[in-house]
Amino acid sequence: MEYLIRFAQIHESFRRAELEALADLLHIHIVFSEYNQYSPHCIVVLPDEAAACALIQRSILSQGIYELWGSGSTYEELHGDIARRTSSQWRVYQSSSFKFEIQAFQIKRSLAEQAEIIQSLAYLGFQGPIQLKHPEQTFSIFEECEWGIKDPKRIHFGRFVSGSSRIILDKFTLKKRQYLSTTSMDSELALLTANLTQAAPGKLFYDPFVGTGSFSIACAHFGAVCMGSDIDGRAVRGKNGINIATNFQQYKLEDKSLDNFLADLTHTPLRQVRFLDGIICDPPYGVREGLKVLGSRDGGGKEVVWIDGQAAHLQDKYIPPKKPYSFERMLDDILDFAVESLVDRARLSLWMPTANDEEVELDIPTHPFLEVVSVCIQPFNKWSRRLLTYRRLRNDEVKLDQSFKPKLLGDGTTANDLNSFRRRYFEGFKAGP
Repeated sequence: MEYLIRFAQIHESFRRAELEALADLLHIHIVFSEYNQYSPHCIVVLPDEAAACALIQRSILSQGIYELWGSGSTYEELHGDIARRTSSQWRVYQSSSFKFEIQAFQIKRSLAEQAEIIQSLAYLGFQGPIQLKHPEQTFSIFEECEWGIKDPKRIHFGRFVSGSSRIILDKFTLKKRQYLSTTSMDSELALLTANLTQAAPGKLFYDPFVGTGSFSIACAHFGAVCMGSDIDGRAVRGKNGINIATNFQQYKLEDKSLDNFLADLTHTPLRQVRFLDGIICDPPYGVREGLKVLGSRDGGGKEVVWIDGQAAHLQDKYIPPKKPYSFERMLDDILDFAVESLVDRARLSLWMPTANDEEVELDIPTHPFLEVVSVCIQPFNKWSRRLLTYRRLRNDEVKLDQSFKPKLLGDGTTANDLNSFRRRYFEGFKAGP
């Protein structure tokens, strides 16, 4: 059965990836009959109405799903298609309360025009009461127009089936969150990332760059149990009694928070066993300050410093030494950690920046045991950031390519030497010679 999905006009490159991730999570077979990244609608084939409801009720970028009754390039074509597809269904809704609505994209219809369009559907023969609030059935006309051209290029008609999860955005907005930092991930993107990573009840998720817990909150909302770590102890501990734990308390998700701890990915206390159902992270880009990991620059140990008879490194206020870290090395380390920690078919989602004048596909980090599921792009001005989603392959699915080698990391000791994105950022992303 064909259904029409109405999208919110934001994050266009994420739409299909989200629907495919949710369909895979829910074991729903989905076929895209019509899809254009920049259209506000898409048409999909789903097994039944129950599948349509389950799919859309997890979606963040969709507004609703409709049973498709007809499509056409003109109203004459639309009416013919409605009669061909659904004439046998009209009597089912003949006595139901109902309303019609017109959703026009890139065009504004006057009340008189809307009334004329609705009257053209009188042949449906609905006899029930018109009820503008909480009707039993809502029927929608979707018009899609080119900018500045009044005649629609595509028209659809459908019966409303279900709304989406988009209504929760106000609940999770950062404007109302108790514990924040300047790098807290936008709540809409955090929830979207959780969908792409397939957070769900019975799963254990981990964020190795947890910060203030934006991803953990999003995954917990969808039922996953979450834990996180961060190299910055101030982010983990919080301030004045406000921290990641209080964010979970704010949303009554305490039972979904396992714990958070101080560590970096190269010095993790976690056992090297495959136990995670998802890894979700927005690693630091190293722009404001260079990337660092725990350790001394020379790699050697240091003498113990004693303060009031107690070793300094055992005191709460101790800040461990850090050394510069390569951005490319960090990405490879994330993938290596995912391969060692994720169970079969589990997902890794990570955000990474790129300059807009570079070929997007060339810089995507890869690993033989990880399949790239989707690449979604959030553009800014001269740079963009990409959400990369991977699936952990079963060992027997992997054919090791002898030509595969980790990235050559290059030499250098300064932040710019070790992070080509940081260097290009401060150069204004000027083209090279």
